[in-house]
Amino acid sequence: MDKKKLLAVARGEKLADLVIKNAKIINVFTKDIDNGDLAVCDGYIVGIGDYQGKEEIDLLGYYLSPGFIDGHVHIESSMLTPNNYALAVMPRGTTAVVADCHEIANVKGTDGIDFMLDASKNSPLDVYMMIPSCVPSTEFETAGADLKAKDILKYLTNDQVLGLGEMMDYSGAINGKQDVLEKLEAFGKLTIDGHAPEVKGKELNAYCLAGIKTDHECTTPEELLDKVKRGMYVHLREGSQTKNVRDLLKGLNPKFYQRILFCSDDLHPRDIRRIGHIDNNINIAIENGIEPISAISMATINIADCYNLRDIGAIAPGRKADFVVFKSLDKIDVERVFKQGKLIAENKKPLFLAQAVDSSKVTNTVRIDIEKIDLEYKLKSDLVNVIGLVKNNVTTKKLIEKVVLKKGIFLNEENLGLLKLCVIERHFTSGNIGKAIVKGYGLKHGAIAMTIAHDSHNLICIGDNDSDMLLAIQKINSIGGGIVLTSKGEVKEFLPLEVGGLMSLASLEYVESKLTNLENYARGLGVSNDIEDPFLQLAFLSLAVIPELKVTDLGLFDVKEFKIIPLEAGDKS
Repeated sequence: MDKKKLLAVARGEKLADLVIKNAKIINVFTKDIDNGDLAVCDGYIVGIGDYQGKEEIDLLGYYLSPGFIDGHVHIESSMLTPNNYALAVMPRGTTAVVADCHEIANVKGTDGIDFMLDASKNSPLDVYMMIPSCVPSTEFETAGADLKAKDILKYLTNDQVLGLGEMMDYSGAINGKQDVLEKLEAFGKLTIDGHAPEVKGKELNAYCLAGIKTDHECTTPEELLDKVKRGMYVHLREGSQTKNVRDLLKGLNPKFYQRILFCSDDLHPRDIRRIGHIDNNINIAIENGIEPISAISMATINIADCYNLRDIGAIAPGRKADFVVFKSLDKIDVERVFKQGKLIAENKKPLFLAQAVDSSKVTNTVRIDIEKIDLEYKLKSDLVNVIGLVKNNVTTKKLIEKVVLKKGIFLNEENLGLLKLCVIERHFTSGNIGKAIVKGYGLKHGAIAMTIAHDSHNLICIGDNDSDMLLAIQKINSIGGGIVLTSKGEVKEFLPLEVGGLMSLASLEYVESKLTNLENYARGLGVSNDIEDPFLQLAFLSLAVIPELKVTDLGLFDVKEFKIIPLEAGDKS
C-alpha cells in the first residue's frame, strides 16, 4: 500500500482508480444508508463524498454492501479444492472466509494444512485459516496424523492465520488436559474457536476461562443466550445438513446483535449454487424479522471484529474495496461482486478462472486391506444400542431396539428399517473396523461408502446387505477415495476425491453433476427425505464429539459417557 498516494486521492488531489456513483451505501457501523461517491485506489476504499475517477460506474440507486464473510467453514466439505471453491461462493457475494482445515489435517497433518494455505492463494477469495486444534478429535479413533502444540507453532507467524480452530475436545479444555492447555496458551493472543454442544453451567464457565471465544454448535435459543452472556460470539450456521439459523433467531435481541455471526460450516456445491452461501443466512434472517442492515452486519463487521480483521467487513476508508451490489433490501439477490475494486462476478457467474494447484503431497491416502474386512455382526443379545437420526441435525439419539438374530447373527433382511454401519480405518492398513446399527436412514437394496467421515476420515459404509457394502468398499479403495453408491451387485455412481479422500481436483460443474447423480440414486433407493443431505448425514455419524451415539474405527461411541460401548444394550463388557 502506497499510503501517500492513497492519502492524496482521499483528499481529492488525485483521481481515484474507480468511483462508484449513485449507490445506497450500507453503513454497518451506524446501521444507516450513506449517499455519495465511493472512491477506490489500489484496491482500497479511500473515501466517501464527491470524487472523480479514471473509471466511474453509475449504480443507479442500487445498494452497495461490504463483501460477505463466512465466519466458520471447512472448505474440504464442499469437496472442492480452495481454488475451485472460490468459483462457487464468490458469485454469491462472499469475498472472505474463516476456514478451519481440520479435515485434511486429520488425513495428512501439516502437509494438509500447508496444502490448504498454498492452494488458497490461487484465487481472489480471501481465505483466512484457523489452525486445527484437535487432530485427532478424540483418542477413541485412528486419524492419519497426531498434531501436538509443537507441530503447529510455526503457523503463528503466518499472515493468513487468525487463530486456533474449533476446540472439539471440550472435556480436555474444561478439565485442563495438558496438551490442550499447551495449544490454547500458544494461540492465546489470537482468536480461539469453540465447539461446545450442550455445554452449560460451570463447565461452560471453565470452557470460556480456557480462552475460547466462539461457538457454532448452539441448537436452542437458551443455549445461545447462555453463551453470549459469558462473552462468546455465536455463529448461526446454515449448512447442507445442519441448519440452525431459523431456530436460533428466536433467541436474538438487538442488545447483543453484535455478538452474532453467520457461517456455513459444511456446505455442498449444489446447495451453494441453488440456495446460496452466506447470502442465504442473511435472507433467512430478514425473512424472520431481523432488520436487513443488522443481518448484513452479522455477515460482515461482526465477523471482522471477532477475528481482528481490520481491513475488511465494512465500507470505510482503509478497508479493502470488497463489495456486493443488489437491488433490494427485502431479499438480497446479488448481481455484482467486486474484490479490491475489480468486478469478479456478475449475475451469479464468476469472471475469473481457477488456477492449478500442487496436490502431490496430499494424494494416495487410502490404504485398506480388503482381505481383513469382516462385515458379519455376531451379537450376544437381541437388545442392541442403535443410532437414531435427528432431522436437520448431526446430533443423534441413543436408542435401544430389539432385533431378530439367526444363530446369534444380525441380518438386514430380518430387521427392516435398521441398517449396518461400519467405519474402517484407512490410513495405516490396521484392519480396525467399528460396527453400528442405524435407524431412520432409509436405504434399501444397496450401500454407500465414503472416505468423508468426520473427523478422522476413515472409510464409512452403510447398507442393507453385505455384498453391496463390500463392493462399495472395494471401489473406494480402487479410486483412492471418494463416494460410491452400489445396488444389487453393481456400482451405480461414484465421485473420486483424490485429494486426501476429501476433495476433487475436477471442476465445480463436474463435482456438482456427480453429487446430483449420487443423490438421485440414493433417494431412489429409499433414503429418507427427512435427511437434508444423504452424504453429510452419513459423514457425521462418525463424529465422536457430537451427541449422542456415533461410531469410529474402534467401535460404537457414547458421546455423553465419552467411551466405547458394546453393540449389545446393557452389556458392560
